[in-house]
Amino acid sequence: MAKRIPRIGIGGPVGSGKSMLIEKIVPVLARRGYRICVISNDVISKEDADRIRKNLATTQGLLPENMVIGIATGGCPHTAIREDPSMNLAVIEEIEQNHPELDLIILESGGDNVMTTFSPALADYFIYIVDVSGGDKYPRKGGLGIESCDLLVINKIDLAPLVNADLSVMDRDAKTIRKGRPHVFVNCMDQTGIEKVSDHIVEDLLFEEPPKAQLK
Repeated sequence: MAKRIPRIGIGGPVGSGKSMLIEKIVPVLARRGYRICVISNDVISKEDADRIRKNLATTQGLLPENMVIGIATGGCPHTAIREDPSMNLAVIEEIEQNHPELDLIILESGGDNVMTTFSPALADYFIYIVDVSGGDKYPRKGGLGIESCDLLVINKIDLAPLVNADLSVMDRDAKTIRKGRPHVFVNCMDQTGIEKVSDHIVEDLLFEEPPKAQLK
């Protein structure tokens, strides 16, 4: 049996910036020497996977094109990552058998509410992302994703003045409802917070292990 490769699940509402977050953290982790595969779940299209592949593989050459995989779930994305993750697990099993050199697998899945979570059989670490344009009430409203994730990412902080969102309120409420577990304010457009998110992945999931390529 192939050795399990650490896996991150990234979930959040449509438009919150999941794909953009992946497009920002992969270059940071790649510069540190980590080899990564990205699996993008969507209901009927593979548009996000195509975009990520074009950006990270074709244009930047940070990973092979076949290391960005799109899965059209054909149904509720929550089911494909939580209740019945068999479709994703089958793809991961093949990846782990054929690419043991990988350090990390990133799974992306949409979810149109705050109830998105990943099955522990699928993801070892769970990032939930929301964006400021929904208002500063987001952390306070809670929900499985916000409360149970390992790292909460609050994206698009540059929009706060435009939507009258108070980041200090979001910071206070996130600390309260998550009982001190970490959250990071991010603006994917100017890289704010991206290094912090990458640091959490290396420290909390990879336990600061060096990339496999550096161990040879």
